[in-house]
Amino acid sequence: MPSRHHDIADDLRRRITTGAVKPGERLPSEADLADRYNVSTTTLRSALAVLQGEGLVEKIHGKGNFVRRSLRKIMYVGGWGTLDPWTAAEAAMRVTVRTTTVQADGHLTTLLRVPTGSPVAEFFCISHEGDSPHGLARIYIPCDLAPVGVLGDDSSWRNTATRFAVLGSAPATVRETVRARPPTPDEASVLRIGPTAAALAITRLATDSTGRVVEAALLVFPGDRVDEVFTTHDVTDEKGTHL
Repeated sequence: MPSRHHDIADDLRRRITTGAVKPGERLPSEADLADRYNVSTTTLRSALAVLQGEGLVEKIHGKGNFVRRSLRKIMYVGGWGTLDPWTAAEAAMRVTVRTTTVQADGHLTTLLRVPTGSPVAEFFCISHEGDSPHGLARIYIPCDLAPVGVLGDDSSWRNTATRFAVLGSAPATVRETVRARPPTPDEASVLRIGPTAAALAITRLATDSTGRVVEAALLVFPGDRVDEVFTTHDVTDEKGTHL
């Protein structure tokens, strides 16, 4: 027999899909819904979590639960790492960028291959369509390699950051690792997705001709809000193939 929270999720889903509750509309408070269905707030939140995981409802901290508007997908172009230029240039899409200097530790020292405590420039970028977040990026560059003005208000690098692109001078190699996983609690909060929703995580490492890592980027997108395009090239072995 279905559990109570699934019955509630089914009823709310029906109301959303039939248009009884419109996209962008705020649902009644959790306390009011719990009273309406005669259940505890814990059971009610379990029902809402089902709909959040399906992408029908998003919870906005301090405001409540809303029926999510249909969002178009954005495109991430692999290889040199950037949001599709047409997508990034559209007026409806905006990207906020916050810059700071941090000291490398833990995972960051491994990615950048720098000693613990090394100063690193951090760029925290969030893309939005209207009020809805589409993706986030944390881009790191060793401070001695950061372009001039990159931690100030220089608009030349800021335009690059808003495309989630490689910030430094053209690297020799860019390696991107992509995997699907649940979001971390911080990612779920920023992207307004459920803790069990699929997130697409990209780790991008750019290296120079000597093999030094000149930039590391950690990008995360809700799985239903992005298409990723990667172009591959045949590699010809000029020395021939030996069996």
